[in-house]
Amino acid sequence: MRGETEVPGDKSISHRAVMFGALARGVTRVHRFLPGQDCLSTIDCFRKLGVRIEQPNPSEVVVYGQGPGGLKEPSEVLDVGNSGTTIRLMTGILSGLPFFSIVTGDTSIRRRPMGRVTRPLLEMGASIWGRENATKAPLAINGASMALEAIHYNSPVASAQVKSAVLLAGLFAEGCTSVREPLVSRDHTERMLAAFGAKIGRSEDRLTASVEGFPELRAQEVEVPGDISSAAFLLVAASIVPGSELVLYNIGVNPTRDGIIEVLRAMGGDVQVENAREVAGELVADLIVRSASLKGTTIGGAIIPRLIDELPIIAVAALFAEGTTEIRDAAEMRVKETDRIAVMIRELRKLGADIEERPDGMIIRGGAALRGAATESHGDHRVAMALAVAGLLAEGETVINDAGSIDVSFPGFAELLERLRRRA
Repeated sequence: MRGETEVPGDKSISHRAVMFGALARGVTRVHRFLPGQDCLSTIDCFRKLGVRIEQPNPSEVVVYGQGPGGLKEPSEVLDVGNSGTTIRLMTGILSGLPFFSIVTGDTSIRRRPMGRVTRPLLEMGASIWGRENATKAPLAINGASMALEAIHYNSPVASAQVKSAVLLAGLFAEGCTSVREPLVSRDHTERMLAAFGAKIGRSEDRLTASVEGFPELRAQEVEVPGDISSAAFLLVAASIVPGSELVLYNIGVNPTRDGIIEVLRAMGGDVQVENAREVAGELVADLIVRSASLKGTTIGGAIIPRLIDELPIIAVAALFAEGTTEIRDAAEMRVKETDRIAVMIRELRKLGADIEERPDGMIIRGGAALRGAATESHGDHRVAMALAVAGLLAEGETVINDAGSIDVSFPGFAELLERLRRRA
């Protein structure tokens, strides 16, 4: 694996740029937008809410915001597709708007837990109905005709989506709304809301975030950095394929998201961070990665929220490491697009992996010779890409069925992987 490349724009930041631009006054321009299906679902939903959004080219988005009053009652159901970020953050926003809406998604979304979001929103005075006592989509939301009630919410999970939903509802509450988490989760919402003009507070230990209600949000120019969750697949590929060296430009290295770099280094990986700088409130850098002899490690505790989406590809790195790697405290993997613990174990075993399931993670014993096999993505983009990287070093042909799911976050991934491999 040799060469230089960028990766698609950060999915989390792309979602938020469209949403916050819709709530702001003025024209928000989003550069290096991720044109994956999840982010396109966000655009579609906000268009149905009456917001004018143009896309001059796939990676450029222009949002014509008129403030919260510019959002109107939709005449049809808002379908988020496979995007958990869209449904959870949008539920927070819709709870504070004075009209009725229904939100749903695909089969995966309708299985995912929504109670962690709806419970605090109901506490704030929102009116929400849905399956299983408003804990599963579809959700019907009758937005507040008066201000919501500001609360201090102690979240039982470290989840940027839960935190963001409550803070976004807090934009429509009188006073200060705050969320405290057991561990620090990614903070893109706080950074971007502050850039748009909201008054954001953070506790010294970074576990509590707060927002003052009814700010005047102002349109911004948003430069989306490369998604480190997408870069992770190339970082691992270059680490495990002998003789590799890759340079990845303009990657977001937000300290709440950079756990993959820390783990690879702990495993003996050769990852350098260069040209670090701040772009539109987000930390960005170029990453240089070379192949290395990896060693097993233990991954758990406070680092888990910083790499929860990268754990499937970390499991692949562990297959090619000397010794045993244990992933623990990661039960959140079970409520992603799939049960990623069960699915990764099932599919990697097809390749010959020595891997053991745990309720909150897995134990991976490195060194087993992998052999190509027919595998399934289960409709999960990160599972599909992790299996593709594992297939680089498996003997024979590896097939990943339903690999079209990769377009959710990394359009062109297979072609890029092949191009970088041909340069070797």
